[in-house]
Amino acid sequence: MLDVAGTIILVATIVAGINVLTGAMPLTAAQRIALSLGAGLWTGLAAALSGANLFLGTNPVGPPLIGSVIAAPLVATAVAAARFPSVRATLLAMPMPLLIGLNVWRIGGGFFLLLAIDGRLGGPFPHSAGWGDVITGVLALPVAWLALRGGSNRLVAAWNAFGMLDLVIAVTLGVISANGSPLQLIHAGVGSAAVQVLPWSLIPTVLVPTALIVHGVIFAQLWKHRRDGAAAGQGPVELA
Repeated sequence: MLDVAGTIILVATIVAGINVLTGAMPLTAAQRIALSLGAGLWTGLAAALSGANLFLGTNPVGPPLIGSVIAAPLVATAVAAARFPSVRATLLAMPMPLLIGLNVWRIGGGFFLLLAIDGRLGGPFPHSAGWGDVITGVLALPVAWLALRGGSNRLVAAWNAFGMLDLVIAVTLGVISANGSPLQLIHAGVGSAAVQVLPWSLIPTVLVPTALIVHGVIFAQLWKHRRDGAAAGQGPVELA
């Protein structure tokens, strides 16, 4: 039953996230369709690789493969933003309150805690990832409201740093808790077994890279706000 509920919620979150993000970008209809199609194909690839059990820690290609799947969208987005001003402008044009509020889905991190209770995750990984995500998700809407009202950029930056750090720590703990992996440092029962297979593998391979990109864009927007404020002669703009 937990897997059924997880599948429904994860797929709905991914579909909604793709639609919200592409809808928030100043793109033509054709560009929006192409971007949505690319994101859908990437999600399908991640699901297919997981369905073939290629992400398992006991599989020799598992750790490097899942690492590559997580890193590829991050590297592609960073390179595109650095090399193409139009891509950078598109990312910076998305409304910050919307990007922050989109993190409300991370309340679903409670699934990590449920999987730990069910004996399908072990060690510090599910508790760090679960509580970190829940805290980030619960605070997302209040922080989005703060950003909408032009509130403290320092608080927005603090929330954003916490949310990003939570993901980095979660991925690290997941990797070093994977039984059979050459990178395993934590030996705690089943470790991170559940997130190596469907439907939970969609979290590290699809949702985590997307969330990291969103956090990166928020930081870039905060930096641009500070730089533009200083250029306008307003003096240092409160940020972090």
